[in-house]
Amino acid sequence: MDNNWLNRTEALIGKESLEKLQNSNIVVFGLGGVGSYVVEGLVRAGIQNICIIDKDIVDITNINRQLIADTKTIGKNKVDVQEERILKINPIVKVIKLKEFVNKDNIEELMNTILSESTHIDYVVDAIDTVSAKLEIIKYCNKNNIKIISCMGTGNKLDANKFEITDIFKTSVCPLAKVIRKELKKLNISNLTVLYSKEEPIKTNINTPASISFVPSVAGLLIAGKVVQDLIQ
Repeated sequence: MDNNWLNRTEALIGKESLEKLQNSNIVVFGLGGVGSYVVEGLVRAGIQNICIIDKDIVDITNINRQLIADTKTIGKNKVDVQEERILKINPIVKVIKLKEFVNKDNIEELMNTILSESTHIDYVVDAIDTVSAKLEIIKYCNKNNIKIISCMGTGNKLDANKFEITDIFKTSVCPLAKVIRKELKKLNISNLTVLYSKEEPIKTNINTPASISFVPSVAGLLIAGKVVQDLIQ
């Protein structure tokens, strides 16, 4: 497969910037409503080295918002479905897939596994929901000086226009961002790039976060855009 399919991208950002993207190594934690669209945006922009990490399988409840979820993928490992989609877009992409749930006991091992195949990591995207796991990823990236963007809450939101990318300590409204800010202060981590929503969470009558198709998808593509722009600067 030649690069003709990237002609329009090259016309927009230039050959040198496109080559930067093709030579960059990206890690995406979480392949849900946000993460699946992050991966889509990055691969279609020209990223050719990507690690995807998610322990879950596709569930019927994922269909309303996750790019990799449909009636044919229910019950399949998310990393497998995501890899297949990546390679349908660009067969030469090097995909590292890890079917794991991140915690304090395995973060070093996971990252060492990635580094054994990639030699270096240019950018990490945190698109997972669990606070403890998010903090382990953030701590690792801070300690090892790896660029990271972390997604805050996209559930119980209806207005995709309210998303903003900023430093965690400039956020407001978002309950998850509040928790992360508090924990980062304890860890003496003074900055973190995040995507968050300024929309007040909508109250619902269910225990799990409510969601809709066009909110986490927009968040994912905004994150992909931020990663690309940072890489080609």
